[in-house]
Amino acid sequence: MLTTSEKPKKSKDNTRKRCLMKLISYTKSHTFHVAKVIQAPLRFVYDWCTDYRETDPQITGSKSKRRILLRANNRVIYTVTYRRGKQVKMAVDVVTLYPPKAWHLNFIGDEDDEQGDYVLTALGPLRTRLDMTFTEHYKILHAPSKLRDTEQVHEVWDKYIAALEKSYLRSR
Repeated sequence: MLTTSEKPKKSKDNTRKRCLMKLISYTKSHTFHVAKVIQAPLRFVYDWCTDYRETDPQITGSKSKRRILLRANNRVIYTVTYRRGKQVKMAVDVVTLYPPKAWHLNFIGDEDDEQGDYVLTALGPLRTRLDMTFTEHYKILHAPSKLRDTEQVHEVWDKYIAALEKSYLRSR
């Protein structure tokens, strides 16, 4: 038989378990890979992709605001501000450059943290493959699925690649 002094302990254990279950349900992580072929030489692709500008979100039609804080030979740091409903959200992006064919992203945000690795491979003198691997760690309830994140990366990068290829054609 339980004594009165044992009941609060059991209640504390249940409360602790409920809190842990809430924490677990608010945390969702996944890793995914996307590859794209670009009709431009590797060096042009690398330079274009790593020339971070405050106007880059306009390429994809995003309403987010980007502010460049640091641009150095091997690092770019910028903030991204966006709205989710009536709330303003923010993230900091730290990009480490590995010329001439790779870069790494660390994204720390209000809703999620992300790591991204980008690697370019020449497929010939005028074609380049971009391999991207992302690990998402969400801090929100109802986080997007791995499939939705993959679809969104495809949508965004299709727009970037169209702008990149157009820029390359203009430069010729």
